[in-house]
Amino acid sequence: MDKPEGKDVTTEFARIMTLLRKERKLSQKKAAEDLGVSQGLLSHYEKGKRECGLDFLVRAADYYGVSCDYLLGRSPEPGGQTISVDDIPEEDPNARDKVTPGSVMIAFNKKLISNSLSVFFSMLSRCGSASVIKEASGYLMLAVYKVFRYIYSINPKNDQNFFMIDKEAAPAGTEAAMNLCEAKISAAVSGKELPGEDAVKEPEAEELMFSTQILAEEYPKLYSSTVNLIKNSEGRIKKVCGFDQ
Repeated sequence: MDKPEGKDVTTEFARIMTLLRKERKLSQKKAAEDLGVSQGLLSHYEKGKRECGLDFLVRAADYYGVSCDYLLGRSPEPGGQTISVDDIPEEDPNARDKVTPGSVMIAFNKKLISNSLSVFFSMLSRCGSASVIKEASGYLMLAVYKVFRYIYSINPKNDQNFFMIDKEAAPAGTEAAMNLCEAKISAAVSGKELPGEDAVKEPEAEELMFSTQILAEEYPKLYSSTVNLIKNSEGRIKKVCGFDQ
């Protein structure tokens, strides 16, 4: 990960210091006492008005049980480590969604989306374009991020320092990032190579020949989920755009 510089480091440090203290339900006065600084100085650190010295950085890392890299925003992991795809645990195949009143829809939609994503990423792996894979994955992550923030905001007591971007700016910023992903995907699948990007070549395009029969044969257990997802999505589009009228 590239090293953040200047104001970004101070801003990240301030955000993470505040988040860690609030997560542990510590008052600013208590944390300042434990860290050996005045409450006013800690307040300046948490507001990004002052930059701390190396001694305080190490002391704060030890106090909160995290790495210095995490405090500086250099690593998303509290321990400072980075993870590879092999380190990410798969969903427990033995786990079962609890069926309670109101949970049936969640269980159904979860499986619908999960199964469709399995089909999608299988198809994506054949496209031969790093740009399509990167931007399509980024688009999906941004969509999840956007909705996650809405759910997170339901309880006004949830600490907004959990996020780097202000809640007022996040929706428009997310849309802008998603639009850029979509523009790059559109260019790549059309065979157009943008600066610094690649595109789908003809041989790979031939590998992406699909029909309902092919999809059903290749993904017998997942096909129905994908069909339902497409049907539900197009139903929403028709309703919004008035195609049925």
